[in-house]
Amino acid sequence: MSRRILALVSLALFALLPLWAQEQKSQDDPSNEDKPAQASPADLSHDTSQDLPHDARHDTSSDTPKMGGMSMPDMAGMNNDGSAQAMLSMADRKMDMGLHMKMTTLRDLKPGDWEKADQVVAAARKAAEKYTDYKLALAEGYKIFLPNVPQKQYHFTNYRYAFEAAIQFNPEHPTSLLYQKNGDEYKLIGVMYTGAKNANWNDLDQRIPLSIAQWHAHINLCMPPSDRKNESWGPNAKFGLAGSIATKDACEAAGGKFMPQIFGWMVHVYPFEQKPEDIWSVERQTHNHMD
Repeated sequence: MSRRILALVSLALFALLPLWAQEQKSQDDPSNEDKPAQASPADLSHDTSQDLPHDARHDTSSDTPKMGGMSMPDMAGMNNDGSAQAMLSMADRKMDMGLHMKMTTLRDLKPGDWEKADQVVAAARKAAEKYTDYKLALAEGYKIFLPNVPQKQYHFTNYRYAFEAAIQFNPEHPTSLLYQKNGDEYKLIGVMYTGAKNANWNDLDQRIPLSIAQWHAHINLCMPPSDRKNESWGPNAKFGLAGSIATKDACEAAGGKFMPQIFGWMVHVYPFEQKPEDIWSVERQTHNHMD
C-alpha cells in the first residue's frame, strides 16, 4: 500500500476518533469496583481510565451536540491533526493485542443474565435484518468506514446512534452494522454496540451482562511526531495501535503524543449465529477488524 493511500486512510480514521469519546461518569466514580484488565507487561498495569485527556469530556458550552470536543458535523468531516496517522497499522497488519487492547473480564453468571443477553440478541437481529440489503443502510444514512481498505468486517456506522450510545443503551440502535464483502456486494453478519470511553463496568454489565459478553477498548496509543509518521505502519512500526511503543514515558521520549485510550468501549454481536459462543465470539470481534 503506497504512502499516498495510507495518508488517505489516516484522514478517514481521524473522522472516527471522537465517536465514542464522550464521558458519562466522573473518572473517580467509586461505584466502579472493577479495574480494566491490562493484557500487557508490568509497566502497563495502571488503570488507563484515570489518564483520559481532559478535552475528551463532553462539552456543554453550546447548544450544538459535541463529543470529544468536536461537533457532530465535524465528526463526519475529514479534519486531521495528525493523530490518525498513528493508527494506520490497523489497516497495515493485525494489532498487537498484548499492548494495545484491554477487555472486560468475565463475571460469574447471575440469575437472569442469559435472558437479558437473549433479549439483546433478539433486538440486534430485528434491527439488523432490515438491512440485509446494504444499499438500504446507505440510503438511510449509514456510512462505510474505510470502504476502499480490504477488511474482513466493514463497519457501516450510524453517527447519531453513536452519540446516543455514549449516553444510554438502546439495543435496537446498534452503532454499526457489520458486513462481509463478497465481490461488489456486502453480506450482513452482525452489529456493534458502543459505550462511553470511561464507562463504568457496572454500566456495561447493565447493558449486556459481563458474564456473557466481553467488551474491548483500544489503549496505549502513541501518536507520532510529524517527521516520523512513516513509522506508524509496517512490520517494525513504533507508533500506532500495532506499534512497539506502549507507555507514556517511551512515547514522550520518542517525541510522540500519548493517548491512554481512544474510542469508547465496543462489543460485537453476531445475532444470526446459532451457538452462544459464536454469537458472542471474542476472537471474531477483536482479531478480525481488518486484513
